[in-house]
Amino acid sequence: MRVTVCELPDDRIEFEAAWTALVAHARREQSELVLLPEMPFCCWFADTRDFDAHVWDAAVESHDEWEERLRELAPAVVAGTRPVDFGNERYNEAFLWDVEHGSRAAHAQSLLPEEDGVWEASWYNRATPEFTPVQVGVANAGFLVCTELWRMDQAETYGTEDVQLLLTPRSTSLDAAPTWLAAGRVAAILAGAYSLSSNRVSSSGAFGGQGWIVDPEGNLLGTTDTHSPFLTFDVSVAAADAAKETHFPRYARARPAHHVRDNPPLLGANWR
Repeated sequence: MRVTVCELPDDRIEFEAAWTALVAHARREQSELVLLPEMPFCCWFADTRDFDAHVWDAAVESHDEWEERLRELAPAVVAGTRPVDFGNERYNEAFLWDVEHGSRAAHAQSLLPEEDGVWEASWYNRATPEFTPVQVGVANAGFLVCTELWRMDQAETYGTEDVQLLLTPRSTSLDAAPTWLAAGRVAAILAGAYSLSSNRVSSSGAFGGQGWIVDPEGNLLGTTDTHSPFLTFDVSVAAADAAKETHFPRYARARPAHHVRDNPPLLGANWR
């Protein structure tokens, strides 16, 4: 399955040119899945703690308008997140889009940071944690939206649910890039799945780019950067399935309890 990750500018003027280039790349590479960053179709608004209904409504409207342009990436499936209103509540909702079914909700973010630059909990609600795998072409996928990537227990659960792709749209800083990549590699290992992530980018470093593709063994297949903002790889669903049966800690999940009790504990093995 050919998958594409990217880094897209937060700046709206730069975004238009980057979008045109992404469409050209996806067509040239015959992408089957394109993962977008977190809420890509508006400037980042959660850099301030003060909620502004007009700013929120404009972000929702912008994503509504851009939904029609997802068709430009067809026949690829498109994954990302967007702001949505649900009654009196607001959410950051992961979606999947394809040419046959249009856009459909797949997950709502449940783990929200509340700190300098990312006052997300001040802008939208924490959803009830529901992590249901979704079908993306020939693969099973599971969303871990931005901060949810640190839910390593959920990465492990996705592994038991035969997920082959972990999808992480994010909006993270340049300074934090090494830490986030480390989390993506650990999550891939725990799930026995490919970790895919796309990010915003800005000249200030508030957003650090570096979309990535990591294989089920935690090996980095590649990252995006300023000169190569799009990255496409062939990933193997069969390899992800096979990875779930190999190597600690993955195979330990299936061990009968008495096998664990019959052996002395390993130093440092209390990883749970």
